Amino acid sequence: MKAVQTILLLVISNTFMTFAWYGHLKFKEMKATENLGLFAIILTSWGIAFFEYSLMVPANRIGYKENGGPFSLVELKVIQEVITLVVFTVVSLLLFKTEKFHWNHLAGFACLVLAVFFIFKK
Repeated sequence: MKAVQTILLLVISNTFMTFAWYGHLKFKEMKATENLGLFAIILTSWGIAFFEYSLMVPANRIGYKENGGPFSLVELKVIQEVITLVVFTVVSLLLFKTEKFHWNHLAGFACLVLAVFFIFKK
């Protein structure tokens, strides 16, 4: 149960972070945000990132072995990195129509899956 909670919180938190890091690149397409200056964009991104931290910290606390969770620190980090790439890929393909998914992206992701395999190998 703690593993599922941890992964779910990580997925949601990474969704917020992806929007904080890259969502502002779409601001020029939206009426309400098309004329925002850089400082306003930074503050908006920080506001979004607050929700990422509000979910990431509990995910790591719940999931960490020394707090009664199922994952070591390294395992948590690798899970988070893979989730980040999956969320980023989905968001970039859905929001940024000019971005394409190529074979080398798939090869890189396969390497990350191998990293997960080796990190979790006992």
